[in-house]
Amino acid sequence: MKKIVIDTNVIVSAILSPKGIPARIIDLVSVDENLQLYYSESILAEYERVFVYKRLNIPITARYNIITTIQLFGILVEPTVSTLYLPDESDRIFYDATIASGAYLITGNIKHFPSEPFIMTPSIFIKKLYDN
Repeated sequence: MKKIVIDTNVIVSAILSPKGIPARIIDLVSVDENLQLYYSESILAEYERVFVYKRLNIPITARYNIITTIQLFGILVEPTVSTLYLPDESDRIFYDATIASGAYLITGNIKHFPSEPFIMTPSIFIKKLYDN
């Protein structure tokens, strides 16, 4: 079983580019029994906060569908807040949910996180998923 936490930038990329690798990961969450998504209430709130940015122009149906998918197929965690230094404090919720669930963190901004083998880009994750 591969466990994952997905950063907002990957979710937004999945919505804006439905044929891309981030979208593929989201699609797999609902069909691959060996892939388990984890999220926290803070992560859902962050997704919803970003989804309404006018510049992204994300339709309300797309917002609803992605949040519904996450809630239906994901597992809610209540992580402990870490004290690790992160360059972007808003990324802490993803890091903490990753630690709490023992998951991989899928992000397009790996430079915002410590260099750890469980933090990777969508492309690296897909390669790892199919190589093992």
